[in-house]
Amino acid sequence: MLFHSVSRLFFLKWKLNKVNFLTWAFSVVLITILTASAYGGLYKTDQERQAVAETMANPAMIAMVGPGFGLDHYTSGAMLSHQMLLFTLIVMAVMSILVVTKQTRTEEDDGILEIVRSLPVGRLTPLTASLLFTMVLNITIGILVAIGLILINIEGIDAEGALLYGMTLTCGGLIFSGVAAISAQMAETARAATGYSITFLMAAYLLRAIGDVSNEMWSMISPLGILIRGEVFVSNKYFPVIIGILLFMVFLAFAFWLNDHRDVGAGYIRSRNGRERAAKYLMTSLGIAVRIQRTTIISWFTAMFLLGISYGSVFGDLEAFFENNEVIQQMLGNNPDYTLTEQFITMLMVVLAIFSTVPGLLFFLKIRGEEKKGRLEHLLVRGTSRIKIVTVYGTISVGGTVISMFLAVFGLWISSSAVMEEAIPLINLLQAGMAYLPAMLLLIGVALFLFGWLPRITSLVWFYLIFSFIVVYIGGLLNLPDWIVNISSFAHIPQLPVEEWNNGRLAILLTVDIIIISIGMIGYRKRDAAG
Repeated sequence: MLFHSVSRLFFLKWKLNKVNFLTWAFSVVLITILTASAYGGLYKTDQERQAVAETMANPAMIAMVGPGFGLDHYTSGAMLSHQMLLFTLIVMAVMSILVVTKQTRTEEDDGILEIVRSLPVGRLTPLTASLLFTMVLNITIGILVAIGLILINIEGIDAEGALLYGMTLTCGGLIFSGVAAISAQMAETARAATGYSITFLMAAYLLRAIGDVSNEMWSMISPLGILIRGEVFVSNKYFPVIIGILLFMVFLAFAFWLNDHRDVGAGYIRSRNGRERAAKYLMTSLGIAVRIQRTTIISWFTAMFLLGISYGSVFGDLEAFFENNEVIQQMLGNNPDYTLTEQFITMLMVVLAIFSTVPGLLFFLKIRGEEKKGRLEHLLVRGTSRIKIVTVYGTISVGGTVISMFLAVFGLWISSSAVMEEAIPLINLLQAGMAYLPAMLLLIGVALFLFGWLPRITSLVWFYLIFSFIVVYIGGLLNLPDWIVNISSFAHIPQLPVEEWNNGRLAILLTVDIIIISIGMIGYRKRDAAG
């Protein structure tokens, strides 16, 4: 039987991944409900909402968030669907890609699939159980989002629209779980499978952006372009969800066929053969660590550059947008000594700094994955010290963070210069962005500290990063107390050019960085290699 023992393997996967399940579900639902509540509370009159609608009709905003439906009667629901649905779909897509890849190709690379297949299970049981887990996760999020939107009882957010919103999110997650399942069969490694899936997601986003601005036909080729045309909370069209479900079923059938016609450990796209002799840089610990993460590094650098370009493309209409947007003025502080564009740069730089910290953390936390797989032992037995190993990964992390921030700022400068009459000097943007390096370094230090002393909970550093993003991005809207905001390292960085440079505060932050990093190194030096 092809599907023998699916239920038993499904419950095993639930037991092993229930923390990830609950974390993803809680995060997506909470962010959606908080955003909807913020829209309902901040834009209380039709005039305020229409002022926002007028600023969303320019090509740059359409390329970023999609075409606006119901702009002539911009309710809180229409605003939520227009400004948040696409980005939440991207989150659902990334979530599904990571979950499916981890439970399929990663387990296959680690030899877990071979052990499972040695038991009395069907040939398609492992893939089926993984997809069932992801389906339950997506459906759970869709149901909870719909219930939450109904319960907050905001004008413009009705029950039918809430249900369609949840169904659209679920459908988006299912489509990209199918994409990830296909990629897991095509690729020979988990890293390549993730790369194929993310590339498909990026292509879908770019096709949608091009189509929304120029030719709608291109948007209808993209799954993202189809799903956002449900006109949620406006006319509530169901055909995108139906098309999405059919597309998921096609992807599912293709993934099963591919899985049934290949050997364990094989992939339809073979990895390129390497050199007969290793390059000289591979003879060093740093060279090996960089080579292992080469694809990830290049992908993140490209993504950060494109992110900067996308943000810079809206600078041409910023002043007109901010004059009619009380929410942004409240978030910025509305300092009369500086233009609203200059004040926006301060908020934008902290967002770019937090995003730039993500690849830095990923580059460093690779050391934990290598340790769990027993690969660091090959370096340790050859006489490489633990301090050198952790220094190598720390160097890649810090360097990756700096380069990511530079590329984001450089992309921002290029695109903003093209749309502004008077371009902002690149040096000013670099100063405002690079000022956050001590704060970003603290996140890396926390990751190193946890890796050294509490390796099993190293992933908790992500919660600190998410917390920092919330308090610095929407802390003003939530009226959070200063002591909560000050927990984030990013709150202690002067916001150039609006605030003055503070050498004393930055010196203290750098001192804390050095202390945390040193303690983390001591912990790693003392503990067992397996953690």
